Amino acid sequence: MPASLALGRPAEPFADAKARLAAAVEDAREEILDLSHRIHASPEFAFEEHQAAGWVAEVLARHGFAVEHPAGRLATAVRATRKGGRGGPGPRIGILAEYDALPGLGHGCGHNTMAASGVGAAIALAAIADDLPGEIVFFGTPAEERGSGKQFMIEDGLFDGIDAALMFHPCDRNHVESHPLASEDVEVVFHGLQAHAAADPWKGLNALDAMVLLFSSVGLWRQQLRPDARVHGIIQEGGTAANIIPERTKAWFMLRSPDQAEYERMKDRFRAMAEAAAAATGTTVDIVFSGGAMSMKHNTALEARWVANAAAYGIVDQGPDPNSGSTDMANVSWVCPTIHPELAIADEGTPGHSILFRDAAATPRADETTLLAATLVAQTAYELFADPSLVESAWQEFRSKS
Repeated sequence: MPASLALGRPAEPFADAKARLAAAVEDAREEILDLSHRIHASPEFAFEEHQAAGWVAEVLARHGFAVEHPAGRLATAVRATRKGGRGGPGPRIGILAEYDALPGLGHGCGHNTMAASGVGAAIALAAIADDLPGEIVFFGTPAEERGSGKQFMIEDGLFDGIDAALMFHPCDRNHVESHPLASEDVEVVFHGLQAHAAADPWKGLNALDAMVLLFSSVGLWRQQLRPDARVHGIIQEGGTAANIIPERTKAWFMLRSPDQAEYERMKDRFRAMAEAAAAATGTTVDIVFSGGAMSMKHNTALEARWVANAAAYGIVDQGPDPNSGSTDMANVSWVCPTIHPELAIADEGTPGHSILFRDAAATPRADETTLLAATLVAQTAYELFADPSLVESAWQEFRSKS
């Protein structure tokens, strides 16, 4: 179990301010956890998170934030700002939150804890806003599981001028460094021609044969893929009746690689295989790539501050996560210095995107981790507000990496 906030002792530097932030999180405990529980009980999927986004916006408005909802083109995006009271120039620090769920599973990735912890960090920073320079900028980001909502927000200019971005993610381990894979959704639709499967099948063009060929090609391709690359998919439409040659089939694939250049080569190869399956069966194919997530641009200057702040609460960093998925938080890391640390809400070995992890996200342990995450995000953000040299170091490292 994570160390209780009551037992945690803020580390230097800025111990007094960090203690005030921890106290502000504790004061808002019921409000933060109520938000987490409501979101968990009412899962909403990509770009449909209307209740969650509304609840988040309401809480932020109560704590003095100027709230944009919707923000940019996305109806379920939230952007909320609160200026510091010290006046003069200062950094603009982004606090991020996610709240989308998984179809058929609910919050099997624990995004309810992410929404609540991000809001909690914003509440804590608002409590000491009079002592801050610059601006607190909160981002409620839709569609992480499918659709890459953050990329839309980046393209809409909502991250322009942000000096750093911070967001916690629940896990079965405690660590700050991860290596998410570049990823994209691929919709593949084969178009054929219906015919009676018994009386005159030779008159048809079998779209299901094309899809089976594509899946077979992907299976054979895996032998030549790098060990850290991934291709996986499901058939969403396979035909309407066994005695009708299918005229339309549809699949949802995902491609992943830790290397951006290798990922682009994978896309080209996948497209060629789909087109070859169409040619072999006399069908046609539509291929649509969407929702791209990038590989992560790490920032050790920010990571070091998270590790130090977490250590003050007895949290030992366990090193990089060996089980990488994908996240559009990585897209943000190519816009400004970014960290995406993880804290455990379940025993090590509990799989993400599972019923076990979904249930873990609504336990007392998850609640305490949510509060701790809110505190650590707020404390790390405070250091950026208070120490211009840390912001400059983070940006120097950001600019040094391609």
